[in-house]
Amino acid sequence: MAIVIHRKHRKWDMNQKHTNELVKLAFAIESEEAKEAGAFGFMARVLTQATFPYRSQPGCAYTRHNGLFSLSIMAPPNVGLPYGSYPRLLLSWVTTEAVRTHNPVLELGSTLSAFMNDLGLVAAWGQKGTVPILRNQMKRLFSSTVSCQYEDKNNEKGASFNIADNYDLWWSPKIPNQLPLWKSTVTLGTGFFKEIIEKPVPINLQALKTLKRSPLALDIYCWLTHRMSYLRKETEIPWTALQLQFGADYALTRQFKAAFLKQLKVTQKVYSEVKVEEGKQGLILKPSPPHVVPKSKPSRASKTSPSTAVLLPSPNPEPANTPIKTETYEKARQAASGFDVYALEQDWREWIAKKGERPKNPDSAFIGFCRQKARLKTG
Repeated sequence: MAIVIHRKHRKWDMNQKHTNELVKLAFAIESEEAKEAGAFGFMARVLTQATFPYRSQPGCAYTRHNGLFSLSIMAPPNVGLPYGSYPRLLLSWVTTEAVRTHNPVLELGSTLSAFMNDLGLVAAWGQKGTVPILRNQMKRLFSSTVSCQYEDKNNEKGASFNIADNYDLWWSPKIPNQLPLWKSTVTLGTGFFKEIIEKPVPINLQALKTLKRSPLALDIYCWLTHRMSYLRKETEIPWTALQLQFGADYALTRQFKAAFLKQLKVTQKVYSEVKVEEGKQGLILKPSPPHVVPKSKPSRASKTSPSTAVLLPSPNPEPANTPIKTETYEKARQAASGFDVYALEQDWREWIAKKGERPKNPDSAFIGFCRQKARLKTG
């Protein structure tokens, strides 16, 4: 009997060693292909949204590992970590708006109902209604800090950033159609905004709205369309590796595999072009077109389009999209006390768009415009 047990343990050890080697190989292939395609970066992990918890978590820190990468999300103890579908929908909306406007200060919609409609949500009250849940998840997401690390034999690096520097919500949760006196805004963290502008991941927002009932399906969709953007050859990713990335809520690999395959079928209904199949050890990925193919010369996205996608930013943004530093808004408020600085910004952008010239120093030009408006009012 002892010999039989020994053989079983030996066989298990050999299988485990083989699985570990497959995991290392899969991560090495992904890392190399990403480097070759210029898609290698921390924000790829954040923007494909494969790291947020699926359910409420105890504590105020959450870490996921993906090969040589690790990503941690931290939140204030009195606020809690973001989780579920809502933070993923919010991140996709934030990314789209940041790329569209080239502005870290984002207006969240004239009313709560209008903003929820942009996310594909319908306003509902009660303890478990969409309105209180969204407000709670916005607070959690905008209060979070993200920390990323990458380490191999030759290189070690890391980065940390706030999702938002500040947020201001003026909507009435009891009257979601009511226009507030002030605009609800979020000012993205400087590092987060910079990475969004430089390396956004193209995704289809209509697909996210369709998949919004399952955070796992959202993760699978975003990961697949990003992975396919640089996949060069057929690759099998072991289930244990996928579980490290996606399966925080599953104790057993077989449980995770069953849940993953179920949501994969749902994902393929909106992303039918993706070529994947179940292999002996894991999921087989075959080169496929990403769900949204980046344009060589992306144009400004339409805010009203139902299939608005996150597009790569233009290297030479048009004058109306000239970015302004976050600290410039405070200087503008001081230069034009009593004015709505965001209304002044809109007037300024329309003015430079008519001129057709991009200011050499956009921040100084905007502050000068605000001073001129203030002088005209007092004069």
